[in-house]
Amino acid sequence: MNRRTTLTSLLAAAFLATGLCLPAHAATDVAGVKFDDSVSLAGKELKLNGAGLRTKVFFKIYALGLYLPEKKTSVADILALAGPRRVSITVLRELSSEEFGNAFMAGLNANTEKAERNKVLSQTMKFGEMFAQIPGLKKGDVLTVDWLPGEGTQCHLNGKKIGEVLPDVAFYNAILRIWLGDKPADSSLKPKLLGEAN
Repeated sequence: MNRRTTLTSLLAAAFLATGLCLPAHAATDVAGVKFDDSVSLAGKELKLNGAGLRTKVFFKIYALGLYLPEKKTSVADILALAGPRRVSITVLRELSSEEFGNAFMAGLNANTEKAERNKVLSQTMKFGEMFAQIPGLKKGDVLTVDWLPGEGTQCHLNGKKIGEVLPDVAFYNAILRIWLGDKPADSSLKPKLLGEAN
């Protein structure tokens, strides 16, 4: 009887401890933005590789999360991944389409060689045209930029598909290098996306 009571108590305690631990690991908080630890994309479960804050001077611009099929800590490994990938951006201050476009182009140009920029030029122009059709991004807007194997780069704004699918993986990797390249948009954000501790 004593043994049964002890065993029941231990199981109850273990169950309770598990239940209490789950919410703490369900999402990562970045400046009040919650990033789920995993998302489903193209029939695969992607894990949150890392998330962080993009700032400029002392302004919070956006929170960004990088989702991959498996956790990776090196840029080369991330760029070589074959499965689906996602960049999720939650805007924290109003941005005009011109501001966003200029920041995008500056990041792309700083982190890709001229030959590679020429290779993805038509897709870069289509990407720019897509954002030119949007008046701007408002605080709280969520932009996802996905890589779908066999299809290409696809964007959604607040869950709504925008623009066309851009087929070259080199273009998606050029986008990733905006934050993961040798001259990242925010040097404090890069290590967080690579899953490094603070």
